[in-house]
Amino acid sequence: MTTKHRITLLPGDGIGPEIISVAVAVLKAIAAKHDLEFTFTEALIGGAAIDETGEPLPEATLTACRQSDAVLLAAIGGYKWDNLPRQQRPETGLLGMRAGLGLFANLRPATILPQLIDASSLKREIVEGVDIMVVRELTGGIYFGQPKGIFETETGEQRGVNTMAYSVGEIDRIAKVGFETAQKRSGKLCSVDKANVLDVSQLWRDRVTAMARDYNDVELSHLYVDNAAMQLVRAPRQFDTIVTGNLFGDILSDAAAMLTGSIGMLPSASLGAAGTPGVYEPVHGSAPDIAGQDKANPLAQVLSAAMMLRYGLNEPKAATEIETVVNQVLDQGYRTGDIMSPGMKAVGCQKMGEILLKLIG
Repeated sequence: MTTKHRITLLPGDGIGPEIISVAVAVLKAIAAKHDLEFTFTEALIGGAAIDETGEPLPEATLTACRQSDAVLLAAIGGYKWDNLPRQQRPETGLLGMRAGLGLFANLRPATILPQLIDASSLKREIVEGVDIMVVRELTGGIYFGQPKGIFETETGEQRGVNTMAYSVGEIDRIAKVGFETAQKRSGKLCSVDKANVLDVSQLWRDRVTAMARDYNDVELSHLYVDNAAMQLVRAPRQFDTIVTGNLFGDILSDAAAMLTGSIGMLPSASLGAAGTPGVYEPVHGSAPDIAGQDKANPLAQVLSAAMMLRYGLNEPKAATEIETVVNQVLDQGYRTGDIMSPGMKAVGCQKMGEILLKLIG
């Protein structure tokens, strides 16, 4: 019996349309082998939406996302829109979508692929075997706290204000995702905060510690964020699952990503409550400088599609096949420019997609 899934596609800006077309082709090929049927609906977000409608997240896009089983996003933003007022920039559309769908948990893996280990800027003996999952709270903290803005003081001086705030409910739900993710991995969870300075972080630490009593099979540790950043580059293999707030997660997940040597290889998942469609996207940007030149690396987008199958659509066998095929492509020496090394075979975005499809069969 064929299983049907509705997917909203958000190509976005820059290289987005190029890489998402490869992912869609891969999904169609996988569907034919696993008795799946995908219905794709394309919608606007980011700069493309601004150009078409004047706003970075049209209501029609949010509606399409809500009516789907999962959302596959490519990339947003570019130089063209950098000077717009903040509320009209492409990134505001991304924040609005996360809030509108209630996507409070961001999962970002940083796994060292053996074929690309020498692409890392760190020594082989430091990064070999690294397999980290960063669980980042996504809809609270300093990015959303109130009050915020640029205000004029009584003396006429401007003062910028952002408020870092978390409620018990917000902490508990992301901690639950952290503990459950650790249970599915090696059973180690590191909670990252700044409890020695910030009251909001003290509440975070207190709640995570209290919740640990319900997860006896998970080994919980705590690190201050500055130490965690240092440890990520000093001894990254000590980490398995990291759970942290919005701002700290934004920074640490990028640091973890660069352990792998190329941000162009990393997928991510943004998840909400059960029954809510998740958003799956590569962690890299829109790369407007190479857009339309067939230079983009589509593998992070393809791996994001695999995460969508695994976490959003409960199709683990199809997800595993995509991940296996990506490894086979790398084993055969095919590389786009961002992961190119001596002796490898240089290919463009479209050719990489063709090779993937050939291996799927």
